Amino acid sequence: MKEIVVITGASGSVAKVLAKKLENEYSVRFLTRTKNHDNEFEWNISNKTIDEKVFDNVSHVIHLAGANISEKKWTNERKKEIISSRVDSAKLILETLQKKNIQLKSFISASAIGIYGAITSQKIFTEEDDKGNDFLSEVVSLWENAADEFSVKKIAERVVKLRIAVVLSEKEGALKKMSVPVKFGVGSPIGSGKQYIPWIHIEDICSAFEFALKNENLHGAYNASASQHTDNENFTKEIAEVLDKPMFMPNIPSFVMKMMFGELSVVLLEGSRTSSEKLQKAGFKFKYPELKTALKDLFNKN
Repeated sequence: MKEIVVITGASGSVAKVLAKKLENEYSVRFLTRTKNHDNEFEWNISNKTIDEKVFDNVSHVIHLAGANISEKKWTNERKKEIISSRVDSAKLILETLQKKNIQLKSFISASAIGIYGAITSQKIFTEEDDKGNDFLSEVVSLWENAADEFSVKKIAERVVKLRIAVVLSEKEGALKKMSVPVKFGVGSPIGSGKQYIPWIHIEDICSAFEFALKNENLHGAYNASASQHTDNENFTKEIAEVLDKPMFMPNIPSFVMKMMFGELSVVLLEGSRTSSEKLQKAGFKFKYPELKTALKDLFNKN
């Protein structure tokens, strides 16, 4: 009999691709705001309601839910939503499992490399480094603490937190937004262009979650980012080269980004390198370790 895996964040592309990877070996269920299929179960984080049947005979939970940090300006209300979608959702799952007296084999949570803070430096961050002191690092710290509670309260035999870099997907997210101006011949680096963009191909991040699920020796935090480091200027040039488009526009000044996006602009204007050595030493192998290869695959230019 297949083990049951519950995945949150059902509407996201990572959840969809991951589910396809797992469906042959596991029985996959989704927690979603609106049920459309038999393997979907509704929940409402704001109202603290959840269809408890989703956890019947469950073995694993992969927690991907979380409001997009770059979708809207960071008003006070939006900041609360960003935190709640990650932290309160985990608390709701934990409380429901406690109520039903269910113990998981694993609770695997999305996290983010934003825990190190939005700064541009030559330092390469590892899992041993301290968290930063800005909004994003605080969000991720609270997120990870909520995941750790599953271990503290003995609701999960192990907890794994994958600190995800910018996920490259042809369907949504940063790559889709960055490629639009390039396709029209007006692609430009942002700000100094020297800020690093830690990244990972969507196929690799889904494989990393599968790896965490299947390897019982994994526990704790792991950086999930490709080993090749690149900055914003080179990233934009690589997109232009793969799409065979010119790139001669001047950099978009930082003040323009700050005017357009407010505090959120820090996500675009700052960025450091992260090391995935810990994950690789555990046995994980990237299918797309180099940016150009990843872009060629995503843009079907192979």
